[in-house]
Amino acid sequence: MSSFPQIRSQLRTLESRTESSLSEYSGIIQSVSSSPSTTESTLIQDIESSLKQRQDLISQLNRIVDSDANSSATKLHQLQRHKEVLMEHKTEYQRAQATIEQERNRTNLLSSVRSDIATHRTRSATPGTGQDASSYMLEERSRIDNSHNLTDTLLAQAYETRDEFIRQRASLASVQRRILQSASHIPGLNTLISKVNTRKKRDSLILASLITLCILFIFFIR
Repeated sequence: MSSFPQIRSQLRTLESRTESSLSEYSGIIQSVSSSPSTTESTLIQDIESSLKQRQDLISQLNRIVDSDANSSATKLHQLQRHKEVLMEHKTEYQRAQATIEQERNRTNLLSSVRSDIATHRTRSATPGTGQDASSYMLEERSRIDNSHNLTDTLLAQAYETRDEFIRQRASLASVQRRILQSASHIPGLNTLISKVNTRKKRDSLILASLITLCILFIFFIR
């Protein structure tokens, strides 16, 4: 089984790779084609593969931390940071994916409208038949169904993002409890924190007194 530092090294490499792929994928928004290009499909595959690998590695880190009752606060913080970065990248990917899909549908819709206008003009110039009217109605029904399917897809993505946020919130609360528990076992930590807080209050009081004296001095010399 790999050690904690070894797994973290793999995670950092995958995080950097995901960051680069996301940046390139987001650039597609500026020039969306009517259907996914080879480059777009490759980027999607690479991003989703990296995200899955990172999730698996984070699960391994979780098991290592859970198996060690004396895990340091540093390890817990590092683990939590990897989780946060993964969540950020997932959210960024889903947002870019939804934007690209919306832009693609808008482009295809405009193309379809132009095609419909051209078809309508052609039919208007030529005596129509009942078959033409039926075909047109079927085409309209198909477009409506496609619009409904798109709406369902976007709603599903929104619910998935919401559920992921809920899972991450629960994970954050668990890690926070572990950090507080670890901190409570460090001798003298609470005393040190108390002294630091006392010193900050004392410094604030001295500063406030000095400012008050300066204001009074300025007031009297005037």
